[in-house]
Amino acid sequence: MDAPNDLNALAAEHLAAARTSPHGRSAHLLLHQDPLRQTVIALTSGSALDEHNAPPAASLQVLRGSVRLTAASGDVELAPGRLHPIPQERHGLLALEDAVVLLTAVNP
Repeated sequence: MDAPNDLNALAAEHLAAARTSPHGRSAHLLLHQDPLRQTVIALTSGSALDEHNAPPAASLQVLRGSVRLTAASGDVELAPGRLHPIPQERHGLLALEDAVVLLTAVNP
């Protein structure tokens, strides 16, 4: 496997960066092949991505830790290994503990 695409290495690297960031987060655009984008996002416990609009199609896979995906239609707690679609509405993400996720999105 190509080292820059090693998800375990990227998770460790960005979690370390998130722990030193004043906002408690770090992200890396792993793949950008229009219209597909995959991003590794690391969040320290209690850190959040504030509510934002959803792309046309997206999923969230938890690589480490646990997170809460928040949306008007209901919150969902996700543990490592879980894959969940992003709701087609404004949503946010809260780290329940230090966490790393893989966001896969399709944008027109």
